[in-house]
Amino acid sequence: MQDALSGLKVLDLSRLLPGPFCSMLLADLGADVIKVEDPKGGDYFRWWTPKLGGNSGFHVVLNRNKRSLTLNLKSPEGKAIFEKLAADADVVLEGFRPGVMAKLGLDFESLEQINPRLVYCAISGYGADEILANKSGHDINYLARAGVLSYNGKDSPAVPGVQIADIGGGALLAAFSIMAALFARERLGRGQFLDISMTDGAFAWNCLRLGKFIADAKVPTPGDDFLNQGVACYNIYQTRDGRYMSLGALEPQFWKSFCQTAGRPQWITPLYFEPGAHQKELIESIAEFFRQKSLAQWVEHFKDADCCCEPLLNLDEAMDTELTRRRAMVVDLIHESWGAYKQLGIAPKFSLTPGSIKSHAPELGEHTRQILEQLGYSSAGIEELKGSGVV
Repeated sequence: MQDALSGLKVLDLSRLLPGPFCSMLLADLGADVIKVEDPKGGDYFRWWTPKLGGNSGFHVVLNRNKRSLTLNLKSPEGKAIFEKLAADADVVLEGFRPGVMAKLGLDFESLEQINPRLVYCAISGYGADEILANKSGHDINYLARAGVLSYNGKDSPAVPGVQIADIGGGALLAAFSIMAALFARERLGRGQFLDISMTDGAFAWNCLRLGKFIADAKVPTPGDDFLNQGVACYNIYQTRDGRYMSLGALEPQFWKSFCQTAGRPQWITPLYFEPGAHQKELIESIAEFFRQKSLAQWVEHFKDADCCCEPLLNLDEAMDTELTRRRAMVVDLIHESWGAYKQLGIAPKFSLTPGSIKSHAPELGEHTRQILEQLGYSSAGIEELKGSGVV
């Protein structure tokens, strides 16, 4: 049985998080992802601590199922090799600042002359042709510019621990767009350029608050609404042992079930979902309630209640739940050098063409010889390229 994306060839020039996460999704489903890296150091994420073997744990998770080719794109020989690869590739993925690939002569306009069916996806902070195109930035900056940070947190803006702009606004949007462009290619016969701005993508995550704002004209602020700790029924509460429980009883039936299970029928009132000063009093009452027992005791107390009340797990605990194990979201692997280690599982579950982890994250340039031989280079020619610093 073939993988869902078997036969798809992807040239991935990206580094760090957004692009590699995108290409990881494609590789997990069977795409042949060639990670094109600079011979002098490769993807910066390789060298971040802590390390597993000789590579960063970040690299190990993000780059499984890929092949690594070192290539100096600034050299004429390196550019020529990339053009040969692009001639029959389906996708080029890059995350440089806009204009970098054009200076190398490897931008979409140049490559489509070689391969009109090529889908070229560029992930950048602020977009390819906007006034901030060449401005540096990271996830926190894109979220700030997009307005997302302005109403995160409870009393003041808070930085999420997950990179929303990088992954949600960049990687996931890019993966979706690549697949849409490949689908369109079947009708149009041509590839196209995909301009993925992480700020645009993060801005789209404002959908609910934007909808509320265009209706009531109230600028969102931290802790002002039912989805950002502004109401008692959708909040987190500390337990006696310093842990936390999450409560998401938004709907009346869930709120009623929570109150009954908590033994507090007096809290069952239509005002539970209404904004106002009473919310502070209700939050304090529920907080006092949860401080009476430990996390484990509350888990046992609410285990049979249908009220959206769940423990706030740390990562170690979340990796070892029955649900995580049954859904195979953490898998055990053995590397010939690193030994046994745990790897992130594959989130989408396909009934006919499921994804799989076929190979570990590659060492820098691990597949350079293999890829060049596939392009027709001789052993002597490859050694010459290595000696001149092209690969």
